[in-house]
Amino acid sequence: MSSIDVIVPCYKYAHFLKECVESVLAGGVPDVRVVIIDDASPDNTAEVANALAQSDARVNVIRHPVNKGHIATYNEGIDWVSADYLLLLSADDYLLPGALRRATDLLDAHPEMGFVFGNVINSAESGIRNPPDSEPIGTQVMSGLEFIRLIESKGTINIVPTATAVVRTSLQKRVGGYRSELPHSGDLEMWLRLAAYASVGSLDTFQAVYRRHGQNMQTGYYNVKRGLPDMAQRKAALDCFHQSCKTQLPNADQIHRDLLRPLGGESIKLAHAAFDEGDRETSDQFARIAAEADPQIIHSAGWKTLFWKRCLGVHFWRKLRVARQRIWNLRRRAGNLVRKTLRLGAG
Repeated sequence: MSSIDVIVPCYKYAHFLKECVESVLAGGVPDVRVVIIDDASPDNTAEVANALAQSDARVNVIRHPVNKGHIATYNEGIDWVSADYLLLLSADDYLLPGALRRATDLLDAHPEMGFVFGNVINSAESGIRNPPDSEPIGTQVMSGLEFIRLIESKGTINIVPTATAVVRTSLQKRVGGYRSELPHSGDLEMWLRLAAYASVGSLDTFQAVYRRHGQNMQTGYYNVKRGLPDMAQRKAALDCFHQSCKTQLPNADQIHRDLLRPLGGESIKLAHAAFDEGDRETSDQFARIAAEADPQIIHSAGWKTLFWKRCLGVHFWRKLRVARQRIWNLRRRAGNLVRKTLRLGAG
């Protein structure tokens, strides 16, 4: 059986750390190591990490004297690993029983595979349990290009839960670490980059648990200006992927355009929503991203309607919306009255 190293970056998650690490050590793979990288946490992370290391020789601890940020921490962990496979597992998440064994077994069976991922449970959900070992697990092996097209078909969002993604270390070292310019969408770019070099496996079972709490790192990106930072980072990830892998893929320019197109459609919808709320600046920023992602979108009905909204201005557009709603309500009432009258006449 192959070996695996698990990187556990931790910043202010001391209260989650023990359960996370123990889930790795009980993962069903004998040859496993854990490195906890404490990114200068102000809580008692160092105390918890050191206690775990003292109780189990498979646990290693690195503590930063100053905070380096999550991207630098991830890449430090990648530099540290030497096992056949690696997993990056946030300290506020944890693995389900047998997760590591299932992932490494599939990678062992397919030497051409770059990484494998599975399903994740949100901790707010209930009633979901990992299947017992006796229950067969569905697996799928995709070519790298098939995986990239799958991302496109899902609206160009990240479909790989990082807590479940076990990567072949030799490939990870070959393609390099996470991009510092992608603090939010580095995972999306990473899965695409790995897929440019190797096939991808998936496990149709729950492999890990994501905790949902008020301090989740990605929360701010989704809640600010209707997710404008998220959209900008997703586009940046696709641009970065294209630049780094365009010589690795056939028809790389077309793949890039195809991946960007869903972002254009999503951005123009968000531009309309921001405008309707009176946020002209955010609307303009979404429109700019839409045009950059899909230049053809300027010929769409959505773009043309937004143009006329801008010409009218927020104040007059709101008045027009109110007037249109009143007319629609009057027509509905008139229709109801006619139908009622016809029913009475028929009776």
